[in-house]
Amino acid sequence: MPRVVEEPAPRRPAYFWWLLANILAACFALTSWVVCLNIFRHPENPRNYEILRKLKRLPELKRYKALDAPTANSLSPRDLYKKFNGFDDAKLARLNPALLRNYLTNFERPLLLTYVEGNYKVQSVRPLHDDTSKDADFFAPGFVVRGRAMVKPDEFTPVQPYPVIIEYLFPTADRAAFSWFKPDDMLTVTKAQNCAAVLHVSKVEEKDDQGKPEQILCVTVVPIVYGDYQVGDDRVLSLDPPDHFKPGAKFPLFK
Repeated sequence: MPRVVEEPAPRRPAYFWWLLANILAACFALTSWVVCLNIFRHPENPRNYEILRKLKRLPELKRYKALDAPTANSLSPRDLYKKFNGFDDAKLARLNPALLRNYLTNFERPLLLTYVEGNYKVQSVRPLHDDTSKDADFFAPGFVVRGRAMVKPDEFTPVQPYPVIIEYLFPTADRAAFSWFKPDDMLTVTKAQNCAAVLHVSKVEEKDDQGKPEQILCVTVVPIVYGDYQVGDDRVLSLDPPDHFKPGAKFPLFK
């Protein structure tokens, strides 16, 4: 009886493995490119920021002068309320990372850049906590001043509180300067002074004079023009660009 011999399965041609290797290499290259692009374009992401820090590729803040600052509109408390109060939680969740990204990248795309102006009555002041603290702030050293907008309704009415609060971040190595601001002092913010840019927008609740809860727009701002900042008639503090940040810090800064 003749012996039956099975024919071996055909081997894959050599070009099959060459093609497979090239496809895998192309996929790896494309994935690496997309990941790297995401990391460098989104430093506001805490994980991306940490990777850039380890690679020593963090974006460095420019020391803008008043005449070199990016062009943008300056909004009064009324204008801020009109622009941002209609934002719901979903819109704010998209807006705030973009504002943070613009600040960290020196406003390469200043479409959302907005400066703040107006008179604000100081409510609270506190120093900023550094990155070794449990509740570290966005940057340190420095301090933050919280103030309620004061607006004159018309020509014949005295100034009154307006439903807008700012948190003004002061990046400075002068840790004692926060004591120069006292509750009920008036904080005057102008574009010509230090170009205070909107960094974060949120909504908070406070009680009005009758004890009823009132929803108020809370805008966190930070100067992008550095140098001397005049406080009162005879005090000056120096503002300097921060050299490191904590993008995962919580806003607003006052609970």
